Amino acid sequence: MKVLVTGGAGYLGSITARALEQAGHTPVVLDSLLTGPRAYVGDRIFYEGDIADRALLRRIVAEHPDLDATVHMAARIVVPESVALPYEYYRDNVAKSLEMFDELTALGKSRILFSSTASLYALTPQFEVTEEDPVDPTSPYARTKRMMEQVLEDLAKATDLRAIILRYFNPIGADPDLTTGYHLRDATHVVPLMAQTALGFRESFTLTGTDHPTRDGTGIRDYIHVWDLARAHVRAIEEFDAVLEKVAAPYTYINLGSGDGVTVRELLAAVERVVGKPVPVVEAPARPGDAAGAYANADKALQLLGWRTELSLDEAISSALAWGEKRKDVLGYA
Repeated sequence: MKVLVTGGAGYLGSITARALEQAGHTPVVLDSLLTGPRAYVGDRIFYEGDIADRALLRRIVAEHPDLDATVHMAARIVVPESVALPYEYYRDNVAKSLEMFDELTALGKSRILFSSTASLYALTPQFEVTEEDPVDPTSPYARTKRMMEQVLEDLAKATDLRAIILRYFNPIGADPDLTTGYHLRDATHVVPLMAQTALGFRESFTLTGTDHPTRDGTGIRDYIHVWDLARAHVRAIEEFDAVLEKVAAPYTYINLGSGDGVTVRELLAAVERVVGKPVPVVEAPARPGDAAGAYANADKALQLLGWRTELSLDEAISSALAWGEKRKDVLGYA
């Protein structure tokens, strides 16, 4: 199959493209390089540009009329930044995606695999969430994702567009061959920050939020090895039509997580276990937009995709640490 991957120069996009290749498929990358490094594209088919550029989309489809589906991963993703820059987030994540969906549907390329987020779930007493549980996004970033979910629902009901919406929990680690991994120079996600501290690139890890209603006061998350996440995309692309036939609907939601809730303190203990030494910590209040968190009920992913996570938390942490030691050679910064 040939698959358009928007945001394919990013962390998740580049690893998903690699997983598609390993499964025998051909990724076609569309990326503005706003945040994704050009090095992550490698020698793949690549178009540098904006997802809302209709002329560019027409050119891509004209040059690749055998495109089978689009994996839409291009988005701004930093929660505190979304609080500070809401206009940019709604413009890039919502308005531009809408243009792309409309153009792809008009071009007859109507299969959309959409990257959404578990951060939009409402807080539940048990923290485990299914796809049917209420949503209550607490940041502009999460609200942009929920808006796009609703857009896809409405478009799927009214047009030929078909959508599988994947709600990611917390991907960590790097691709197994350490060719790509987390790339933001100023890390904002917890595992890269812990890894940089454990490797000595930072003086301390700042533990933000210690008064959440969890078992130890720190946020609870569901950490999934990024390679497991990438494999789920391959399964969803390969089974796209069959999945929607099973649910008898033009769209569906699928949680992608390990099914285990891990607090930040527990994650810190796991990192210390893997590296074999303490990680210096400074405690601070929660960041704007941060939620207490949730972890996945991943039964639907197993039912519809035949997918479950295969790699452990320790393996994911080891991968993140190995990438942290290598990324300066790839990107030029630690």
